[in-house]
Amino acid sequence: MTVHSNVRMAVVVVGASQGIGKEVAKIAAKEGTPVVLIARSPEALSAAAAEARQRGGDVFTLELDIVACDATARLQDFLTNNGLVCDVLVNSAGYGLRGAATALPLKDQLGIIDLNIRALSDLTLYFLPGMVARGRGGVLNLASVASFTPGPNMAVYYASKSFVRSFSEALHQELRGTGVTVTCVAPGPVATEFLERSGANKAPLFKILPNLKPEYVAERAWKGFKSRRRLVVPSLSAKLVALAAALIPHALMLPLIARLQRRSTDPCPCGSGKQYRKCCGAAR
Repeated sequence: MTVHSNVRMAVVVVGASQGIGKEVAKIAAKEGTPVVLIARSPEALSAAAAEARQRGGDVFTLELDIVACDATARLQDFLTNNGLVCDVLVNSAGYGLRGAATALPLKDQLGIIDLNIRALSDLTLYFLPGMVARGRGGVLNLASVASFTPGPNMAVYYASKSFVRSFSEALHQELRGTGVTVTCVAPGPVATEFLERSGANKAPLFKILPNLKPEYVAERAWKGFKSRRRLVVPSLSAKLVALAAALIPHALMLPLIARLQRRSTDPCPCGSGKQYRKCCGAAR
């Protein structure tokens, strides 16, 4: 292992090959800060790095699956070998699945918890003590407007983002006065690959809400982090959703969300194997 005498502070972006993470990396690179891009796909990672390098600053890439048991150790070795220290950690990796919890594959749903919660917590809790010791830096965690309410037909995803927001806001308060900031960004739907991969683009709810551009969300998130804000909710539509979630009783809110996130052709949650409209939905 190579040890550098003159280490440099770096912005480490997890999930940097696409979407909000890629845009945050470009903003940080423009400021001249060394940026470490982390993702699983070598092709997408290379393309994202090329875009970031056009903005300036040194850009490093690490092909890494952050849910692997040795992911944090491998990341730390990479930073040490390149004379870098994680000054800012951006946790933007994550995924979700739309559908009834009883109909979706168990392994895939547990994978949401592993990536959105466990890996994010592992990295955050690993790097925070060093930041506190140095009296600078922080963490920017990507949650969602989904974090403000339970989400029938995307139950695990909504719950995972609720954890991210709660975890981040608590850490923000704990670290007041240390020089370290933890900021949570909770946007509404963003025009990225996530909508298609999760199947959310087929749900009526995501057709009603306006899709934000990842560049806009990244700019608002980074500005909020730099301003040491606890929570950033980009766009008026996302703020209205958060307000509605706070004011409307769950007895009314949950049936509405369930309906807006379910298609009549979805598998019925009763386990019959039939389409919802031809099974339990037909009895309504």
